[in-house]
Amino acid sequence: MTPRRQAATRAANRGDAVAFLAKSREFLRAAQYSLSLEHRVAATGNAVHAGIAAADAIAATRLGSVWVGEHTQAAGHVEGAGTDGRKAAAQLRRLMPLKNRAEYDPVPVPVSEAKSAVKAAERLLAIADRVVHGSGS
Repeated sequence: MTPRRQAATRAANRGDAVAFLAKSREFLRAAQYSLSLEHRVAATGNAVHAGIAAADAIAATRLGSVWVGEHTQAAGHVEGAGTDGRKAAAQLRRLMPLKNRAEYDPVPVPVSEAKSAVKAAERLLAIADRVVHGSGS
């Protein structure tokens, strides 16, 4: 029998959650601005990073830990943070397939995907803001 692999997380606290929330806002503003300039790759990449930081803010607040393993598995971690975590995980799952595409693929990101990525990041940040500031479920 193979030993069970330990989850790839690290401890996080309220201060970390606030810092992740600020980081998410910064990435989201960059994504929105990039989208307004029709820079779809930058908009998508920044939206992905905004979503990851927002998920980390939620996980730090609700779970006391953040995911440090393979990014594609991060949604499974935040999912454990209750109803808001499950909602956040759904948005993060929309974003994660775009990460490598925005960062490494030479093919341009279609405008519809860039807009969708920014919307998903906006939703994730809204959830994180409620959770970190105490009005989330």
